[in-house]
Amino acid sequence: MSAVHSEFAHRLAQMRPSTIREILKVTAQPEIISFAGGLPAPELFPIAEVQAAADVVLSRDGRAALQYGPSEGVAGLREWIAQEMRARGIQAGADDVLVTNGSQQVLDLVGKVFLNPGDVVLTENPTYLAAIQSFQTLEAKFVPVPTDEEGLIPEALPDLIKTHRPKLLYTIPNFQNPTGITLSASRRAALAKIAAAHSLTVIEDDPYGKLRYRGTEVPPVKHWDEAGCVLYASTFSKTVAPGLRIGWVVAPPEVFSRMLILKQAADLHTSSFDQRVVHAYLTTNNPAEHLEKIRAVYGERLGILQEALGAAMPAGYHWTKPEGGMFLWVTGPESLDAMNLLQRCIAEKVAFVPGRDFFPADGGKNHFRLNFSNSTPERIREGVRRLAALCRAG
Repeated sequence: MSAVHSEFAHRLAQMRPSTIREILKVTAQPEIISFAGGLPAPELFPIAEVQAAADVVLSRDGRAALQYGPSEGVAGLREWIAQEMRARGIQAGADDVLVTNGSQQVLDLVGKVFLNPGDVVLTENPTYLAAIQSFQTLEAKFVPVPTDEEGLIPEALPDLIKTHRPKLLYTIPNFQNPTGITLSASRRAALAKIAAAHSLTVIEDDPYGKLRYRGTEVPPVKHWDEAGCVLYASTFSKTVAPGLRIGWVVAPPEVFSRMLILKQAADLHTSSFDQRVVHAYLTTNNPAEHLEKIRAVYGERLGILQEALGAAMPAGYHWTKPEGGMFLWVTGPESLDAMNLLQRCIAEKVAFVPGRDFFPADGGKNHFRLNFSNSTPERIREGVRRLAALCRAG
């Protein structure tokens, strides 16, 4: 090892590379049918509308759009987001909204506010692998919360809190990544109540909440938060375009002010130009109409995936029944090694994400995640045909 390498930070020792990022190198090949990445469908990006919004921004506010901006975010966009929050059942004003580089930056900033090396984060089990990576950089420890078909089980929390004294609880209540499960309304209310009773900070990560295809919309956990324990994060990545990298968090003043200091240290501010383009897009178009288009297409693709799995998969395999989002979670027989299955699938030009990376500790050997948003109906059917054939072969 060189002298330079010997100076690497200790935190890197516990981090593992993202299987998804490695798989995406393979799935970039056009002949691969990919159920792997959590990618929106690029054919649905509102390219003409975003281009028109950019023209408006440059012609009307070009100097401000190309200049440094406030770390909190552009005022007009923060006002729009606050209005959207109130529509979702969260009482928030513009001063409660911090604009970030995607909702991923929220995880980084919140982690830096609360976590010291060795501190405990409670998570669903399985959970979003990039959240695991984000908190790993801060040398956190993970304790999984028991889950079932309705999401995390609140009744398990008091004992976990007493035993482990966690600093944070991280949850994706709507169409969870990777399982697609939605936390029920009664459990959301119970979670908020327990968090308040134990002064536990909850990160409610909601990138998929607007992607509901059936069933009834459920208010956010933050809706029941009377103690200011819940930090609500969301993004425009799934409803407009991920390349713009615009997300946000709603946080109480004592947390907001500390996140703001850390954001200033990290990147000064999120792109002034991108923020203004998103705001112009939202205010000069009908974003609800575009959202309905996305819902219609993704809802159809989810239905086709479920139908294809039901027709082709062998006995011993079952999967979740999401009402929205971008993912479906498959559980195979105990003997299944999803990593081995993936290698055989790649040889047949089809890919998915094995379950291992979504578990903070051990687990996931016989699970895998399927994404349906970024494949056409024809490729979904053919991909499932190839996958099922390999599952039957054992």
